[in-house]
Amino acid sequence: MSEIKANDPMLRSWVHVPEGSDFPIQNLPFGIFRTESQFPHVCCAIGEQLIDLKALHVMGYLENLPFTLEDMVSPTLNRCMRHGKQAMRDLRNRVSKLLRSDQPDLRDKEHHVRQVLFRQDEVQMLLPIAIGDYTDFYSSEDHARNVGTMFRDPAKALLPNWKHLPVGYHGRSSSIVISGTPVHRPMGQMNASDETMPTFGPTKQLDFELEMAFITFDGKPLGQRISTAEADDYIFGMLLFNDWSARDIQRWEYVPLGPFLAKNFASTVSPWLVTLDALEPFRVPGPTQEPEVLPYLKYQGMKNFDIHLQVAIQPEHAVETVVSNSNYRHMYWNMTQQLAHHTVNGCNIRCGDMMASGTISGPHEGSFGSMLEIAWKGTKPVIMNDGSQRTFIQDGDTVSIRGYAEMNGIRIGFGECSGRVLPALP
Repeated sequence: MSEIKANDPMLRSWVHVPEGSDFPIQNLPFGIFRTESQFPHVCCAIGEQLIDLKALHVMGYLENLPFTLEDMVSPTLNRCMRHGKQAMRDLRNRVSKLLRSDQPDLRDKEHHVRQVLFRQDEVQMLLPIAIGDYTDFYSSEDHARNVGTMFRDPAKALLPNWKHLPVGYHGRSSSIVISGTPVHRPMGQMNASDETMPTFGPTKQLDFELEMAFITFDGKPLGQRISTAEADDYIFGMLLFNDWSARDIQRWEYVPLGPFLAKNFASTVSPWLVTLDALEPFRVPGPTQEPEVLPYLKYQGMKNFDIHLQVAIQPEHAVETVVSNSNYRHMYWNMTQQLAHHTVNGCNIRCGDMMASGTISGPHEGSFGSMLEIAWKGTKPVIMNDGSQRTFIQDGDTVSIRGYAEMNGIRIGFGECSGRVLPALP
């Protein structure tokens, strides 16, 4: 009899998983948690709880896997990830087997169960990865076309290179923060027109960017490249990502070298890293790419994913308003093409590198991935449920991104990526 895989739709867990939960046994995303009395430990999410992999290791449930106790008592997943993709796959499969409803090994040892399960709302989730390098792409055609239409001749909305390569830039990893971390409104230079001197102060056009990011294993040595056929072997999983942006600062500084202070003040990620294995059933075809791409960017199979995405804004002391419903399947350039392009010049990637999608917009109003598009450069204010209006994000607002893939009653979710905006520091 063949081994049951962790994403088998027939699997059920002896741990209670509420209906509609992001974290059934078919998901088991990885994260890092700590309690008031414990150092950070590696964990997986299951229902409303998490399972402590350090405790499983101590109790002998992870025998014959290559991981050490030090790997599990770690403030990041990087130590575990350095054992490679197959080792992480075997670890997830082992956790899945322990949690299966038909497996008594852990289920029937109540004293062990009490030591390995924690309620998610009673622990602190930490940034799961020590992020080395961070690259942000610009890979949604609908977003690029919207922005180009706003600021250029609509007939030339896409720049000449856009359909020939995944445009990207190197961002700042030090200011990537975990969901729930407040974000201060950034300060910077702004210029209302090219004919006036710039002013300095807090941004007046703070925006979110609906994105997803993937995390890499160690890549090939410097000078070698990763092909689209190999790319999945170097990708561990995905997170929700909010690349906060100050549009007025960006507009003044981005020529000729691109965004700088308008982006690097903060980006927010969700705490749970969902593996590509868990997302495997949700692969879908990508868009037809015309003109035909160069040979190193061609790929085989389905490389896009059907992941529903939502953004909500909650004003202070008010209920939230959903401002966007989009989908990751709209991406023009997929992850394998992004990674192949990133390394085609011999650039080496390392364990824990993060590569973000760029703003994910769909083809119609209601599916746009930024306030710049939703309020169309401030000309179409959005009415909140409390009656207030938004063209950009105000102090006190909390922006929350949620995402999930769903099929046949199985929901593979990412949790929440949220941040509250605080006033600029003096």
